[in-house]
Amino acid sequence: MKVKVATKILEANDRIALENRRLFDKAGLFVINLMSAPGAGKTSILEKTLLQNSGLKIGVIEGDIAGSDDAERMEKLCAPVVQINTGGACHLDANMIYEVLNDLPLNELDLLFIENVGNLVCPAEFKVGEDIKVMLLSITEGHDKPLKYPLMFQKSSALILNKMDLAPYLEVDIDKIKRDSLSLNPHLKIFEVSCKTGDGMPEWIEWIKNKVGNERKNPL
Repeated sequence: MKVKVATKILEANDRIALENRRLFDKAGLFVINLMSAPGAGKTSILEKTLLQNSGLKIGVIEGDIAGSDDAERMEKLCAPVVQINTGGACHLDANMIYEVLNDLPLNELDLLFIENVGNLVCPAEFKVGEDIKVMLLSITEGHDKPLKYPLMFQKSSALILNKMDLAPYLEVDIDKIKRDSLSLNPHLKIFEVSCKTGDGMPEWIEWIKNKVGNERKNPL
């Protein structure tokens, strides 16, 4: 019975995700579902992306269990932003996204980031209408995470390894992270980034621009 209930929940979510995707398609909008554990640096990556990108009009949906700090950080950069507080849920689902779409100028945007709730499990299970999922992993989390939490690595199109400036001070095997991640998803694009120094950000931003320009026609 539990399996049946879970299946029904995911099927209902997928139907709403398809409607979200239809609305995104109509607006000509590319959508990235950004996922990570708490504290990995999703908001910092978004700040750097907004500051360094040239030409793309970017909006943001911020997902948190509570609070609005992340949305306020985006608002300071003059990005259209909506905050979703889940009230305890460990992920954003398609209906939460659908409910806030009228609060964003979709037709004026090129790219929408959905910053999911900090969690290494649940966000990967729920489609929200995105074009691609991108995972952020701070190297401070250790090199065991790909094999412990495989689904998010398997579902993502790209992996951002953040806080690379701390590598000299940590006993973390970066090569193992890459090797294990690629064993789960051979097509995964991996970026080594430091929000503090800016290293790796130009490559990440160029990749995004290519995605927005070349892959908008991919189906859900």
